[in-house]
Amino acid sequence: MKIVVAHNRYREAQPSGENTIVDAEIAQLTAAGVEVLPFLRSSDEIPSMSRAAKALLPISPIYAPKAQQELSRLLTEQRPDVLHLHNPYPLLSPWVVRTAHRHGVPVVQTVHNYRQVCSSGLYFRDGMICQDCRGRALGVPAVVHRCYRGSRAQSALMATTLAVHRGTWRSVDRFIALTTAVADHLRDYGIPDERIVVKPNAIPDPGAPAPLGTGFLFLGRLSPEKGLDLLVDAWRRHPDGALGPLRIAGDGELRPLVEAAAAERADVTFLGPLDRAGVRAAIESSAVVLATSTWHDVLPTVIIEALAAGRPVLGTALGGIPYLVGADTPREPAGTGPAASASAAAPATGPGSPPPASAAAVPAGIVAGEAGWVVPPEPAALAAALPVAAAGAAGLAPAARARYERTFHPDVVTKRLIDVYASIARRG
Repeated sequence: MKIVVAHNRYREAQPSGENTIVDAEIAQLTAAGVEVLPFLRSSDEIPSMSRAAKALLPISPIYAPKAQQELSRLLTEQRPDVLHLHNPYPLLSPWVVRTAHRHGVPVVQTVHNYRQVCSSGLYFRDGMICQDCRGRALGVPAVVHRCYRGSRAQSALMATTLAVHRGTWRSVDRFIALTTAVADHLRDYGIPDERIVVKPNAIPDPGAPAPLGTGFLFLGRLSPEKGLDLLVDAWRRHPDGALGPLRIAGDGELRPLVEAAAAERADVTFLGPLDRAGVRAAIESSAVVLATSTWHDVLPTVIIEALAAGRPVLGTALGGIPYLVGADTPREPAGTGPAASASAAAPATGPGSPPPASAAAVPAGIVAGEAGWVVPPEPAALAAALPVAAAGAAGLAPAARARYERTFHPDVVTKRLIDVYASIARRG
């Protein structure tokens, strides 16, 4: 099987989980015997572009002529079975879908954010969830609020791009939704069930889990949508030392808030930004990993890393977090076909499957999942859940690792992706 993987890489100065996932997926497919033809562009190319090329940048999200010419040549020469698109902005444009279809090549797109509808891709504005552009032919609120890169002009361009390419997105042959929440987003956009497959990302297997550590770990970007204010507020509702240590790793605009919390309390430690070895060590030192996002976080990779290490997760009931910890209700239709292949990714809730640990002892408002707990994004709810997670971590640790092995291991996820390709591959 021959697959073109198309992706506009985000700038390296801003570490991107999406870049990492695309690189890992290419490696996993290659290891499985798939011939991968990378069609990659990077936003780091923009500063070195010629003056003429830069002059065309404002229209490139709508139509990027150079990318279409180069893709057309690649498709003619290589005759791939499928084109797999990730991020098209700004140097590829969703027009690559039309170019592929013109050559008779079916298209799969992995949906990493909400940018079919939302100009920022986040459904988050001014510290709150925002879905003002849902259902609109043109995202005027995005322009008014400068949602794309803080610029009214660039927001107008992105809103226009989304309007122009509504038909383009609806022509995609198969969408890969990373979680059930993304599948719901696509259904709301008008994509029929039979063209949606729930397939999460995978991360390499770190090996057998180390013995459970102590306390809690927050690992991620220190920005408002990640819920640092929520976490610090909830933590302060317990006496110093009552829950064990809270370690916070990462960097971002809310670093002063974290540093102040660490200075105020002996049980809070700020680890700063970590490399890969530091991330693994921090996870192994903890008993519970936190995912306290206050936006509809699509698929926080740190949760999969936690499960792979046998650490349960306490998170907010937003976006893909309930799905990741096995605390959501699967909504894919049963039967055969693409949606049915997604059912392997859904939490086991039928007869014979293990019940959530200590479900009977969980206070109201806290939902116990297969590999962790989720709560409303409110300080009181999170504060109530912290001691529940501390007490239940050891009991849920084996289930966390088992969920990783069954749902997020590269062997499982790569096979599912190849099955998606096979279901739509060009014949002859």
